[in-house]
Amino acid sequence: MHFLKLIKKGNISSGLAAIGNAIIAAAKLIVATISGNGTMFATGMHSLADTVNQGFVFFGSVLAEMKPSKRFPTGFGRVINIFCMVAVIVVTVMAYETIKSGWESFRHPEPTGDFWLNFVILIGAIIIDGYILIKSMKEISREASANKNGNLLTSAFKNASKAAPATRLVFYEDLVATTGAALAIIGIVLAQYFDILKADGIISMLIGVLMLFVAFRVGYDNMVGLIGVAAPAEVENKIAKLLLEEESVVDIYNMRVVQEGRSFHVEATVELQKGFTLAEADDIKFQLSDKLLRRPEVADVVLGIIEDNEEQSWEV
Repeated sequence: MHFLKLIKKGNISSGLAAIGNAIIAAAKLIVATISGNGTMFATGMHSLADTVNQGFVFFGSVLAEMKPSKRFPTGFGRVINIFCMVAVIVVTVMAYETIKSGWESFRHPEPTGDFWLNFVILIGAIIIDGYILIKSMKEISREASANKNGNLLTSAFKNASKAAPATRLVFYEDLVATTGAALAIIGIVLAQYFDILKADGIISMLIGVLMLFVAFRVGYDNMVGLIGVAAPAEVENKIAKLLLEEESVVDIYNMRVVQEGRSFHVEATVELQKGFTLAEADDIKFQLSDKLLRRPEVADVVLGIIEDNEEQSWEV
């Protein structure tokens, strides 16, 4: 029962993407075997890589929701970064195989058949991957608390760094998957109707390069996450605003907000008005900590209090 609750808290985008891409990968690879089309094989490998990755990432997002324990007092937020790094290795290997296959198709181009079968499968892939892509973009907007009135794609690129690692991975992978399926359609049309057989190999290699881009982008983001990265400025300012709303708080002496997965760890020292007793200051400290912990994105708070030193330390 406890594990089922954790699964429900897992990253929706990655779970949905894993199921969708498993169906797409199976269909593409079967058709690639029947038709011998290199481009279809390339997109099939990409979809297979996406399936493995997003399955890994969904499992990682479930483990990341586990509560802190005595042995792991800061929780399991960075587990998702580890799983994403495993996914990066898978994408890199698949990208290499795709580029290698594309190079062989380029050097020794051969005509392929079953045009309409390839075409229908690729259209289906665009529809499914496109749906997952839109879902992930909406998830980015939700996790980043972005303005929902703007352009969804532009907003997703702008706010991707503020989203959970799993959501970012799904966004980048399905962006490339949708683009790759569209490129594959162009490749089979050029080969079938214009007799440009080398287009098959060129587009296969291009899809492989796009997969490498995903591996680099996601790898960099998760490497930073494993090291421990400062929260975005707007998150830090939002937390500072919550602290300064308290009438007794006159300044923030120092503050550090570290992002871990989609959670934030807050360490801060605030300056209180002069004249409070130690008991009163403690009460204020507990009230402020409780106020921050009520925010769903805040995992833990370490708060210190000092008396006003009459110097402005925090710039609003």
